[in-house]
Amino acid sequence: MISNNINMDKQLKTEERIIQFGEGNFLRAFVDWMIQEMNDNAGFDSNVVVVQPIKNGLVDKLNSQNCLYHVVLKGIKNGKGVKDIKLNSAISRCINPYVDYQGYIKLAEIPTMRFIISNTTEAGIAFDENDKLEMQPPSSFPAKLTQLLYHRFTFYKGDISKGFIILPCELIENNANELKACIYKYCVLWSLPDAFKEWLEKSCTFCNTLVDRIVPGFNKDTALELANTKNIEDNMCVDAEQFHLWVIEGPQWVKNEFPTDKANLNVLYVNDVKPYRTRKVRLLNGPHTLMMPVAYLSGIEYVREAVEHPVIGKFILQAINNEIIPTLDLPAEELKSFADEVLDRFRNPFVNHALMSISLNSVSKFKSRLLPTLLDYNHKFGKLPENIVFSLAALIAFYKGEYKGKAIAVKDDEPVMQFFANVWKNFSGNTDAIVHETLKNEAFWGQNLTSTKGLEEKVCQYLSKILKDGMLESVKELVK
Repeated sequence: MISNNINMDKQLKTEERIIQFGEGNFLRAFVDWMIQEMNDNAGFDSNVVVVQPIKNGLVDKLNSQNCLYHVVLKGIKNGKGVKDIKLNSAISRCINPYVDYQGYIKLAEIPTMRFIISNTTEAGIAFDENDKLEMQPPSSFPAKLTQLLYHRFTFYKGDISKGFIILPCELIENNANELKACIYKYCVLWSLPDAFKEWLEKSCTFCNTLVDRIVPGFNKDTALELANTKNIEDNMCVDAEQFHLWVIEGPQWVKNEFPTDKANLNVLYVNDVKPYRTRKVRLLNGPHTLMMPVAYLSGIEYVREAVEHPVIGKFILQAINNEIIPTLDLPAEELKSFADEVLDRFRNPFVNHALMSISLNSVSKFKSRLLPTLLDYNHKFGKLPENIVFSLAALIAFYKGEYKGKAIAVKDDEPVMQFFANVWKNFSGNTDAIVHETLKNEAFWGQNLTSTKGLEEKVCQYLSKILKDGMLESVKELVK
């Protein structure tokens, strides 16, 4: 337990205005950290009540520490390695609805409640036809939320001033739209009155969001440091990187009620979150996938080492600046700034991000993260993006499962593994058949890539060179 010498005044002065489904590391180091910043610097004066969305969770541990914990931000800031340690008192209490259902449902009766935030994993926003209105509680998160909203509607007799701003953080596309669709399904399943659905439309604002922060979570070394330097035992402290971004799709007035700008937080209020999702997928996830086979087959183990390598680092930077950014429909300065931040994140000296840890299912990752850029670049400029095409050749080499006599622990779905086992089994020195079979595999790419002019020939050229001269020597010829 955190010792009693921590000042509790700020927590006691604030009102409970936020219901949060989820008590995990990410929300506590991202959303709750932001709320603390707004409380400290923007006069937000709001507390969070955390609801445990599943039967087994961490709310007992949080409650045992009076919901106090430290957020430790580590990483690169303005080009320098930094570490910021801050006590977080944004959470007032935690409720397990499986133990205290009445305490949960009565949250709807608190007049100051205004926001609902969630992160229940990608699988959390799902409709379960077995959930019933009378269950205490139902199984799914959307069913629990429907119960809560309906209780608020009935308790306040349909008062439209008692609605919520709903900000789901689950990492699925159109997360708020999907959550709202589930709620409406429960309205039908449970035969809820039309007046309730009208209240939802008039009083509740569902905002699609995109969240971005690397949160490694609890770190024993951090806990030990707190014990030694502050004489505090904190079993809920959480490590996170310095970078943070929250993109919120919704009306601009939401910013007035949720004043992240006044706390200098990196939160964008936009009309359409899609370009920012595309930016993240292509400029953060894309370079990860691009570098993985190239760097790993060059003898590099970690992301940081790849970015700092004199050859591989240039290859990554070349792809970002010359191939990825030119295909994105956002202001160039904004894209360059984001890319610089991404590279700083990759260089984080506090995180050993193994290339093999991001190699899982690399074929599907290439399809979603790099193939759209390859095709957009080809359409826009009438030529192929050399670095991305080279990465595709490197990926095929990686899926051989062996390089220079050393086995590679490739991990992917069984059909993918079996495909490459078959095409490489009959390899006799000519890469033409391997490349042809790979590119025409519509199950991989959703299309036949052999129809993309020049792509098959270029991939064959690069793959042959990689196998003949080695990865690093082949990259050197590509880097200008």
